[in-house]
Amino acid sequence: MDVDIAFDDDGLVPAVAQDADSGEVVMLAYASPTAVERTHETGLAHYYSRSREELWQKGATSGNVQQVREVRVDCDADAVLYLVDQEGGACHTGHESCFHRSVEAVDGDESGVTAEVSVVGERVFDPDEVYE
Repeated sequence: MDVDIAFDDDGLVPAVAQDADSGEVVMLAYASPTAVERTHETGLAHYYSRSREELWQKGATSGNVQQVREVRVDCDADAVLYLVDQEGGACHTGHESCFHRSVEAVDGDESGVTAEVSVVGERVFDPDEVYE
């Protein structure tokens, strides 16, 4: 069965990286068609940086690469899931997962939401040493 991935108007699709063994979601980024192709070709996670407007391989600078076991697409074909073996921390802040904070309380209105959070994840590297 062939499925066309539904990239948005900017040519991107949300890409969730999930630890293949534990099931923990380690990060969310965006992928372009080229990023998905490179991921499939190399077995290493590739994404598209919206802020830098460029293709990037996860871990190219930090060494914290994601070996991709499988790429899945959701039922609407508008999101992809990378099942990965994460080497080192996934988050640029040095944490194992980008989802290293738990929301304890929420205060908001039409202008936005503020969340009180606590850190629940472990920091596994010092980003100041890695991203000099």
